[in-house]
Amino acid sequence: MSVTVVTGGSRGIGAAVVRRLAAAGHAVCLSYRQDVDAAERVVREVVDAGGRCAAVRADVTSEHDVEGLFRTAREELGVVTGLVANAGVTSPMAPLADQPVAALREVVDVNLVGPLLCARRAVQSMSASRGGGGGSIVLVSSAAATLGSPGEYVHYAASKAAVDAVAIGLAKEVAAERVRVNAVAPGIIDTEIHAASGAPDRVRTAVGRIPLGRAGRAEEVAGAVAWLLSEDASYTTGAVLRVAGGM
Repeated sequence: MSVTVVTGGSRGIGAAVVRRLAAAGHAVCLSYRQDVDAAERVVREVVDAGGRCAAVRADVTSEHDVEGLFRTAREELGVVTGLVANAGVTSPMAPLADQPVAALREVVDVNLVGPLLCARRAVQSMSASRGGGGGSIVLVSSAAATLGSPGEYVHYAASKAAVDAVAIGLAKEVAAERVRVNAVAPGIIDTEIHAASGAPDRVRTAVGRIPLGRAGRAEEVAGAVAWLLSEDASYTTGAVLRVAGGM
């Protein structure tokens, strides 16, 4: 059985990924930062459907917490074969000149340092030269990485552009270790992250910019993640798969 760690797996895209992977036969260990009730709901859904799932409170910017997350996954579910580095944050939308320094640091810390720490730990577990059996890593990026998000959150876009670079570089670095690394770049997806960034109506107001004429669903991103983790994508590594309605 595949054992996959999903960071930020209690809500939004992360929760959709957990459900999709569990339905595909993965045992899933999800991390969450604050909302224990949401995490427990996702775990119950998976278990009630006959799957295996565990939840761990973890700050992905903490090496100690990341280590604990992977340790729990192994102890409760088995050898980790997959990672979906999904945990991420935005900040209130504003031009860069008006963004507080604390917001800049938090976004870069969570969106870039977090995936780096998680990917580092995953590679340590999966690498053939370290006794691992290989595996697959999917980093959750954003269409903002190439659009830049001017007037909204340039720093967020920059953090996601860096995630793309990690996917491409790390894929080449660990290919011989039997580890594949890819990224998924969602566009505007209908989740609560927009309210958290101070723009609860963003899905409605941004529709005119989307060639397909609608926001995406978390489940559509989850489908892309599941494919990249599957054997159907066995020759795919170093790819950034855009799920953005044409943006």
